[in-house]
Amino acid sequence: MSDCRKNLTSPGGDVRTLLTFRKAVIIYDLTFHFAHTFLDRGDRTVDQMIQAARSGKQNIAEGSAAGVTSMETAITLTNVAKASFLELLLDYEDFLRVRGFRQWEKDSEEVRFLRKKSTDPAVPDQWFVELAKTRPAETVANMAIVFLHQEDYLLQTQLDALERKFLASGGFRERLLTARLEKRNGGESEKK
Repeated sequence: MSDCRKNLTSPGGDVRTLLTFRKAVIIYDLTFHFAHTFLDRGDRTVDQMIQAARSGKQNIAEGSAAGVTSMETAITLTNVAKASFLELLLDYEDFLRVRGFRQWEKDSEEVRFLRKKSTDPAVPDQWFVELAKTRPAETVANMAIVFLHQEDYLLQTQLDALERKFLASGGFRERLLTARLEKRNGGESEKK
């Protein structure tokens, strides 16, 4: 796996290298295609699904940027992204259920195929969207569900890493206070 595919947390770095962000872009693109291709115009679900996908993606970006100065904000925004993707997952599951379509089992041949392709560094992210454009609604919904489950796992891993970093280093204000106290204490000893 390439370094780019392993990068789960990158406060202050290029958010486009985050695996969670890259998966979020795939999910957004799949959802945009799905909603505009397989749902009726005027159906409120179109906007809701696209907004949930967008919210997940944007909150990952905002959380990454906020992590430079506020680990608490990074954690909060990453949790918001996770919640947005859960909402989207439920929409896809509802789509399959109410139409009597099959939802792929987690160890099915289709899921194993997508998992393998999604960890292959030779497969560009856009490949999945191009594949979806040649498949029926049931397949595209299932593809999105596979990516949403992966994203949920990756976001939880990212949250765990952020929480460990916060517990080890504290928040920005805490680090500023420590630095200020060290400076003040060092300054007082210099005066004596």
